Amino acid sequence: MSDEQAPKAVGSGVERYFVPRPAYEVVPALKVVGRIPAMTLMSNDLVPGSNMYVETGWVLAMPDPNPHIFEHVHDYDEIVIHLGTDPDDPEDLGGEIEFVLDGRPFTIDKSSSVFVPKGVKHGPLTWRRFTRPHLELTIMIGAGSLAEADPGGHQEKMEGKEGRDD
Repeated sequence: MSDEQAPKAVGSGVERYFVPRPAYEVVPALKVVGRIPAMTLMSNDLVPGSNMYVETGWVLAMPDPNPHIFEHVHDYDEIVIHLGTDPDDPEDLGGEIEFVLDGRPFTIDKSSSVFVPKGVKHGPLTWRRFTRPHLELTIMIGAGSLAEADPGGHQEKMEGKEGRDD
């Protein structure tokens, strides 16, 4: 991300902790219909010293291809949050996702979160049903950059690694 694109926090007081707008730095390994490009909300590029990588993306329709988030692993702990957008039923996700964690499939159909310890393989994520837009949010604890976070294993996919054994 160039300095021109980076919406860095500015100032010497507490304002230096506020990100004025998201960054759009995640480049998916493949084109996905039904999703808006992910927004980076926090990183060391945006707030130096934050040591967190937070990104979110809208799921607007049944993703195609599906899955598009494949099995991968991170060197940092991760929290994956799926949020429904129905104000009358905020627990309803608006879809059903099969989320594989350490080889075991789980079904997500409610607003929920998953803690993924560093080194634990996760994915693929496969949408089984879609009824309304929802949000997917990831928080990488201790990863301060896109390269460290490697959301969705996209960088590995682009480099042809398809997942690490570490």
